[in-house]
Amino acid sequence: MNNYWKNKNVFITGINGFVGGNLAKKLLDLEANVIGLIRNKDENSLLFFENINKKIILIDGDITNKNLISGIISEQKIDHVFHFAAQVEVGVAMENPYFTYETNTRGTYSLLDAIRSNKNKIMSIVVASTDKSYGSYNKDEMPYKEYYPLRAKYPYDVSKACADMISQSYASEPFKLPIVITRFANIYGPGQLNFSALIPDAIRSALGYTNFYPRGNGKQIRDYIFIDDVVDVYLKISHGLATKPRMFSGQIFNAGTKRGYSVNEILKIIYELCGSKTKLKKINNLMRGKKTIGEIETQYMDFEKLNKFTAWQPRFNINKGIKKTIIWYKNYLRKTNKK
Repeated sequence: MNNYWKNKNVFITGINGFVGGNLAKKLLDLEANVIGLIRNKDENSLLFFENINKKIILIDGDITNKNLISGIISEQKIDHVFHFAAQVEVGVAMENPYFTYETNTRGTYSLLDAIRSNKNKIMSIVVASTDKSYGSYNKDEMPYKEYYPLRAKYPYDVSKACADMISQSYASEPFKLPIVITRFANIYGPGQLNFSALIPDAIRSALGYTNFYPRGNGKQIRDYIFIDDVVDVYLKISHGLATKPRMFSGQIFNAGTKRGYSVNEILKIIYELCGSKTKLKKINNLMRGKKTIGEIETQYMDFEKLNKFTAWQPRFNINKGIKKTIIWYKNYLRKTNKK
């Protein structure tokens, strides 16, 4: 499969994000031509930190600009599309639902309609949805299954569920675009510079650069999937969609590890690996009695369907993944003089 990507023209929306940057890095290793859409030129990202930006074509613009997207697809002769552009902050969505809906929902139908009306034949479109689209289910209904109805309630979850359903519409009659939708567990690993996310925030704190302020009681359960495994999934799905369109087009794939971890468990792993057990005791005291608003209590995913289609399974367990992630952050924080 790796030889397949040589000289392919790959368009990544949200390329300046954590997943987009890691995918771009891997595609460059596979000798693909990478074109990325970027709205905010935030140089505090993996894309710029590792100089990936110098090896790709970067286009400034907004995902809601259909005319711009149409021009990119036509002029760059795009073969494959990965749609990651999104407002991903649950807290921001609660405070600013309009912006979240504009980016996540309008952005998705602007992209897909630009592709629909373009004469270029796109071989694959992979749309990144989320486990949050499912909304709240009971613990005994975990892990999520692809056929579960979407019960999104909060603004971020609803915005992604809407984008998910819009993508399903464009994948079906009368448009039949070659689309696959992915719903992943919480993604973590090197290059995640959104420090409002649990794992990078906790690592930065455990390494002594900041103080960690818990946002809940530590009991929320999530599944965590390592970025290298995620990139592997995306490449397998896109390749499958291009080479076996009848089999893959219109499919929805969950990806996780089949295992949920509480916030407390994740913190314990990180602080112990960083040798900061004393700090952890203080954090545990702060979490007592706290409540969390706008967060689903328990979420984790399996990968049964994905495995049947692609033979994929995660290579990194939580300890192995976090160890590798800590090494990357030590280098990043040292070089950027954050202490």
